[in-house]
Amino acid sequence: MQTNFTAEQLKDPKLQRANDILRSCVHCGFCTATCPTYQVLGDELDSPRGRIYLIKDMLENNRVPDAKTVKHIDRCLGCLACMTTCPSGVHYMHLVDQARAYINDRYKRPVSERVLRSVLAQVLPYPKRFRLALLAAKVARPFRALLPDARLRAMVDMAPKVIPPVSRNDDPQSFAPDTSKLKRVALMTGCAQRALNTDINDATLRVLRRFGCEVVVAEGAGCCGALTHHMGREDQAKETAARNIRAWCAEMDAGGLDAIVINTSGCGTTVKDYGHMFKDTPLAADAARVADCAMDVSELLATLDLPHGEGAESLTVAYHSACSLQHGQKIKTLPKDLLRQVGYQVAEPKDPHLCCGSAGTYNLMQPEISAELKTRKIKTLEAVTPDVIAAGNIGCMMQISSGSAVPVVHTVELLDWATGGPKPPALSHSKHTPTVPILR
Repeated sequence: MQTNFTAEQLKDPKLQRANDILRSCVHCGFCTATCPTYQVLGDELDSPRGRIYLIKDMLENNRVPDAKTVKHIDRCLGCLACMTTCPSGVHYMHLVDQARAYINDRYKRPVSERVLRSVLAQVLPYPKRFRLALLAAKVARPFRALLPDARLRAMVDMAPKVIPPVSRNDDPQSFAPDTSKLKRVALMTGCAQRALNTDINDATLRVLRRFGCEVVVAEGAGCCGALTHHMGREDQAKETAARNIRAWCAEMDAGGLDAIVINTSGCGTTVKDYGHMFKDTPLAADAARVADCAMDVSELLATLDLPHGEGAESLTVAYHSACSLQHGQKIKTLPKDLLRQVGYQVAEPKDPHLCCGSAGTYNLMQPEISAELKTRKIKTLEAVTPDVIAAGNIGCMMQISSGSAVPVVHTVELLDWATGGPKPPALSHSKHTPTVPILR
């Protein structure tokens, strides 16, 4: 793609990066075949190629974003399926993130949108605040039909029927391995996940310790910054990310770390990009250290000696591949391989590359498009008649479970169960899943 940035503009490292990305696009349109919003809306401007044209025009002309441009950028899920499909290696993620930050700084949204975005940014990344918000949503549920805005109704719908008690395992501390020590790792406990589902971190701790890992929850670590980063709130995102970098580097320097383990793939994609986020800043070197050390939990478990089991073969698992895992981190087969290794029958649905519609805060800010994508995803998952649905991202789990009677659990919960841990609570409370022998 030909660009027309001035020499003065290209002195800005951000615009130089945007220029490099834009020039790598050859207009081929392969991205339209895998873009979820284009599949739903059929509008060229709701495809990656269309958005690239809008971003190019906005940045080149250094203009205040107009409502049309903002609408189509806002509709982007950030699923990154286009990056998997693109034959030219266009790094769309960095381009759309830059556009969102540009819009956040220069576009004055309607009051209702500004309030909503501010509330989300000040609540979701903070577990205590988020718990209070979930309780408020439960109180508001009987009055859902009276709420005038679909986004407010989506926020009420987000609250689980049962809000789990706080897990003290998420507090800063160190857990000794159950066997001889093989690795020392830090577990990222996250933010929203700590309020929505404490079973995931608990299962991760058990399975890591079972196979020789000392697990550290670092003092000062918390939200990865993804939620605010994808809203264009660059300063807030970097502030929370910087706390993680300092916390994990302190652990690296004190006792050494073999990995920073992340069991929410949306967070993992962001942490692995810290080197880019903090390029040309005083934290650049430490951010790169953290990014290089970060691993999805499936990546780490693949290096450990999990048994080859035969006890779970009668349980069919429909594996949902989170976009941030398959497109953002390029991890496609490891979770399925691990599930098969310990004995499960794994079924993959049709069109596994398409997003479920969760995408961080997308299901709250674009509820109509999100609902359509959720319906499509659940239909393909249920078509393989599973006993359970597994995913590696809390957002996907919440999205799918809100529309399906099939129990939804994290992949690590099934791996924990098959190797000596307790039955996942979501299965224990479900009438849908049969009781089957599991490897012990």
